[in-house]
Amino acid sequence: MSAGYSTIVYDSRKAAPGSAFFCLRGAAADGHDFARMAYDKGARVFFCERRLDLPADAEQIVVENTRIELAARSREFFGRPDEKLKIIGVTGTKGKTTITNVVYGVLTEAGVNAALIGTNGMEIGGRHLPTRNTTPESYELFAAFAEMVKCGATHCVMEVSSQAYKLWRVYGITFDTAVFTNLSPDHIGLGEHDSFDDYMFCKARLFENAKFSLINADDDFCDVMAEHSAGPVTYFSLRDPSAQFFADDIRTWKSDSAIGVEFTCTYEGASRRMRVRTPGVYSVYNAVASVAVCRRYGVAPQIIERVMNTIQVKGRFEIVDALPWATFIIDYAHNETSLKNVLSTLRSYSPVRLVCLFGSVGERTQIRRSEMGRIAAQYCDYCILTSDNPGFENPENIILGIEQGIAGRIPYTVIPDREKAVEYAVNNARRGDVILFAGKGHEDFQLIRGERVPFSERDIIKRASDKIKIKT
Repeated sequence: MSAGYSTIVYDSRKAAPGSAFFCLRGAAADGHDFARMAYDKGARVFFCERRLDLPADAEQIVVENTRIELAARSREFFGRPDEKLKIIGVTGTKGKTTITNVVYGVLTEAGVNAALIGTNGMEIGGRHLPTRNTTPESYELFAAFAEMVKCGATHCVMEVSSQAYKLWRVYGITFDTAVFTNLSPDHIGLGEHDSFDDYMFCKARLFENAKFSLINADDDFCDVMAEHSAGPVTYFSLRDPSAQFFADDIRTWKSDSAIGVEFTCTYEGASRRMRVRTPGVYSVYNAVASVAVCRRYGVAPQIIERVMNTIQVKGRFEIVDALPWATFIIDYAHNETSLKNVLSTLRSYSPVRLVCLFGSVGERTQIRRSEMGRIAAQYCDYCILTSDNPGFENPENIILGIEQGIAGRIPYTVIPDREKAVEYAVNNARRGDVILFAGKGHEDFQLIRGERVPFSERDIIKRASDKIKIKT
């Protein structure tokens, strides 16, 4: 606590007497423009990048970068809680959510008091808390660390986005372990990264601030991450048998209502056969990286294998156990690249029918819609077109854009109401179908005309399936 303030805020609506207001520049708004509002609510200490037009009793502390200052001050405000935790950071274009959740699950099963921060929210002391960003703003991040310490946690597994470094959210943190999954063009454009190089080097900064690095040797950018590593580097691979953690003999498996992969994982001089309930080569990469992290913290191989055989990550190739004759999968795939990756993987399992229920978000790039339609037509036997966070757009107009990509190449049904569409998919499931519910993933809401409307895809699937079971 500072002599000049007792709380820290960067949202003027949360300002109150005794608070210090940090003026942050964002993609859509500039906190300096809201300083007077914070003053009117009682704030008298202001961290800013330029002088503000405020009454004389406002203390103005002009700094070069208010985001760095927010992180540094928040860290001190909460008593440097990060120093009391072993923090495991995972970065990359894909795989962050899966790896962090698997590692958290394994550590917890092994008796480690661990916490989790990522896209699906935070897990602290047995409580689930939502997050707005993959990596929270620095104040919320250090507040979460402090709560973890209070709950007796010793380890924190967290996703580290490129934006986390670009916007200085993790400034001051030394990671005990840093994990690199893979890298491909993403998050480049207005309000995000100016170029691929900017995106890449923001990812690489994690390894400059880590005691130990675990890197995917098969990725084209592994050398960049290794060159930025401050500590020793360990590699995992599906191609190079000399890697410390190596996977091969990969085979698919399938039951009436589930699919996955099994493989041999070689490490520490021994080979072990493993199985996971998610399909595709990316699942193997995620699994091997998770094994490597858990072994670093001394978890027994038997525990790792047992958890991996059953664990599922919410909204990431998540198999919903519902009907015994069809496979229902929920995934966050919401653009053409991710949809192609998921559908091509599912097609390799030779389903009787590959069915995809999906839409496209409103108020975003319209060309994405026809591209998603084109990819669905390439891989699917049948599609159900519906809504996906339409915002203020008419869902039917969004669906028309998707239809342009399908162009009569496969049969499809249009049901704009997503709940009714999900029910239709379940009610019309045939034996041997693999049905992908794409786009919502972990989300438990729909964004409709400025409101977050509660919506749980898995609950709808289970309710519709229960009705069918009662009838049969």
